[in-house]
Amino acid sequence: MTPRTATTTTTSTATSQAALPDRRSLRPRLYLVTDTHLCGGPRGVVETALAAAKHGADIVQLRDHDATTRELAALAAELVEALEPTGVPLVIDDRLDVALAAGAAGVHLGQSDLDPVAARRIAEALGRHDFHIGWSVSRADEIRAVDAMPPGTLDLIGIGPYRATPTKPNAPEPLGADGVGALVSVARAGGVPAVVIGGVKQADVGGLVREGARGVAVVSAICGQPDPASATRDLRVALDEALARDAGEPA
Repeated sequence: MTPRTATTTTTSTATSQAALPDRRSLRPRLYLVTDTHLCGGPRGVVETALAAAKHGADIVQLRDHDATTRELAALAAELVEALEPTGVPLVIDDRLDVALAAGAAGVHLGQSDLDPVAARRIAEALGRHDFHIGWSVSRADEIRAVDAMPPGTLDLIGIGPYRATPTKPNAPEPLGADGVGALVSVARAGGVPAVVIGGVKQADVGGLVREGARGVAVVSAICGQPDPASATRDLRVALDEALARDAGEPA
């Protein structure tokens, strides 16, 4: 696939987002966060994201803190185009401007990024009423802060880190299983869907589900794996089986 600039793809991709699942109904079980280095470069990001989307990932987040704005926008536009036939939405980490320019389905914000209320206001002003906004949290008070936001500001929260991970060296202290369980309970009480992130591997899925998690976000468990498609399938099967067991249903 020939890389494109954001300006050449924005019109068509922005329109295509209307065919994606409604942002308020999106409750991902398996969420891929990309790492350009682990994937072997921008081409590897596209190939890995596409493989994951075809084999069980519900949503893909483009994360690359080393890319220039122009590089990130070009890669985002290429990913939107590549993922469009799969129906799997793309969100951009941190950068609302890039997400809107590339016609991505949404943005995922951290505690030091643009305030989610402001991000929602900007997206709505541009007619993006379908725009998905996620937010990273690591403490109970950060989850409770959602209650002070206008209803519908956030669509998803990412709880973490579960354990320390080299893909995000400046993350807060790891929560561990008990910490994750406590924050998942707070998130459920607030009614905002949540995924657990931070060094999550396939072997962790069963324990996280027992702690109340209903979705996980992964980086290295898919990115950089010899066969990303197989890694995604295995993760999705493990997650679906753990959720079925937790619900008392046949796996």
